Amino acid sequence: MPSLTRRVSFTATHRYWRSDWSDVRNEQRFGAATVPHAHDYACDVTVSGRIDEETGMLVDLGMLDRALDREVRSRFHGKNISAQVPEFADGKLIPTCENLARFIFERLTASLTGSATLASVIVREDETISAEFTRES
Repeated sequence: MPSLTRRVSFTATHRYWRSDWSDVRNEQRFGAATVPHAHDYACDVTVSGRIDEETGMLVDLGMLDRALDREVRSRFHGKNISAQVPEFADGKLIPTCENLARFIFERLTASLTGSATLASVIVREDETISAEFTRES
């Protein structure tokens, strides 16, 4: 099945913290990541499906870009994920690469229309660490 990958980037701050844990337990488990710090994230979104015979495309790029703008860039860019994104604020979801990839996958799945389906989302904090969430995850 053919696939297409689009990359979107955003800069955001986060920290690892569980509000139901003590300061000591958080620091023991998450170490330096308990302190707010920023990343220049890259998010690769792969869709798969049939190539439309009329357009030669498997997804409407304008629709995909609007979904990425709404669900990724507008939601995360320039934000403190741990404080300003409701699903991650107050120690709800910890903003790890794994949770960000899963969250973005779930949001985009609900946003995409047409015959293309979301195959995977990869979130990279930097060149040394990334997480992938796939349809089979």
